[in-house]
Amino acid sequence: MQVEVRLFGGLEKLVFGAGYGQPLYLDISSGMTVGELLNRLGIPGNKIFSVILNGRHAEQNQVLQPGDDRVALFPPLAGG
Repeated sequence: MQVEVRLFGGLEKLVFGAGYGQPLYLDISSGMTVGELLNRLGIPGNKIFSVILNGRHAEQNQVLQPGDDRVALFPPLAGG
């Protein structure tokens, strides 16, 4: 199955060929977790604050199922 991944907040710098908020398309096997997807991308899990899967919050242990086609990843953000 194919999943569209979008990286924000500097995470795009960790993945070759990724751009800020630009879609990155990956072929993955059904049953892969979000955490395993992070490993495949080379992003340490502790760099992720929020995972949005198909527009809804998800955890890193969430199993990707057919129909789960959009993943957005965000690091911890600070500002003021």
